[in-house]
Amino acid sequence: MKKILSLVLMLALLAGSCLVFASCGETERKGMTEDILPINTPTPDFTVDADFKIGFIFLHDENSTYDKNFIDAANRMKTALGLTDEQVIMKTNIPEGDECYTAAADLAGQGCKIVFADSFGHEPFLLQAAREFSNVQFCHATGTMAHTKDLPNFHNAFASIYEGRYLAGVVAGLKLNAMIAEGKITNDEAVIGYVGAFTYAEVRSGLTSFFLGARSVCPTATMKVQYTGSWYDEGKEQEAANALINAGCVLISQHADSMGAPSACEVAGVPNVSYNGSTYAAAPDTFLVSSAINWTPYFLYIAKCVANGTAIAHDWCGGIAEGAVVLSGLNQDAVADGTKAKLDEVIAQFRAGTLHVFALNTFTVNGQQLPADYMADVDTDAAYTADTAVIKGDATNGYYFSESTERSAPYFNMCIDGITELNSKF
Repeated sequence: MKKILSLVLMLALLAGSCLVFASCGETERKGMTEDILPINTPTPDFTVDADFKIGFIFLHDENSTYDKNFIDAANRMKTALGLTDEQVIMKTNIPEGDECYTAAADLAGQGCKIVFADSFGHEPFLLQAAREFSNVQFCHATGTMAHTKDLPNFHNAFASIYEGRYLAGVVAGLKLNAMIAEGKITNDEAVIGYVGAFTYAEVRSGLTSFFLGARSVCPTATMKVQYTGSWYDEGKEQEAANALINAGCVLISQHADSMGAPSACEVAGVPNVSYNGSTYAAAPDTFLVSSAINWTPYFLYIAKCVANGTAIAHDWCGGIAEGAVVLSGLNQDAVADGTKAKLDEVIAQFRAGTLHVFALNTFTVNGQQLPADYMADVDTDAAYTADTAVIKGDATNGYYFSESTERSAPYFNMCIDGITELNSKF
């Protein structure tokens, strides 16, 4: 009996030692840092009337990282203003078609003073509703028409997310440097893969700013882009990520809305930079960082305008200063040493106005630097006709492509040298 008890005690001690010594050989995880650019919701300096209602039209639901980001922001606004469920009406899974007009008309009919839609393809149908319901303010994310249609109740909004993408790119570039230093890859194998939805300016602006951030610290970095032709298709996004990995990409990022790419990276053991929120819980071994737009400042802004009877800007573009550009915490088990310090340095440059993402001396197109008189398609037509001068700066301090100043939605729509689009039919 004593021998049995001794054996049990020994086994217990051995089991205990496994727990003490990092779970029998497993390295203890460091986990996530605090958010680098956190989401902060200020206390509103206004109140709304008891009959105030705001309606939201979302392309998908919480299963889409893109739509979840909007839904979360709407709920933060709701809490900040003390609104009830009856005052905040959310419609999910509304396609980019006549269904959007029907949803907008229904929200207006329910007494909503503001109707907001979150997807690019919603815009013409929201504009149709704006023309019909002149007493309702219609606000739209990522759209391009408000500054040319000039309706008093139709508005576009975006954020300078290219700055957040650039910061995420810096994290990626530092990771590539670490992989080179560790002998995992060579300098010319520092190839980034990017899963994009469409060849819209919004996507190209984002992937280019990400690439420029990476190349600012890893000069040999190159990028391959695979488009899916869909904002949300988990299967296609997973296939695109796997195709990029098979094509030699050693780090993956994305402008698409599902967990397809992050899950593929976790299975393959390839570092991943996600979008619209941390995917650390699902990909603890490969997640690095995530950038996102915080839409709460805009939602509070439009609510305040309606409450105070002031005009809503045709185009609103918030940045780091407004709390509209946020950056998740860093996965301390995956990012390179010194990443936080470097991010602090770059963020300080953004705040000081000394860093411009699209500085002309940092990229070329077909081997040529953009001229100081370069024109972009800002007013938007089917032929993408250049109509607006978008280069700012001077010969002394340098010239830069001024993104999201002539309208809120991005209009940088070039493929720069160092980036290869594997397919571009979308």
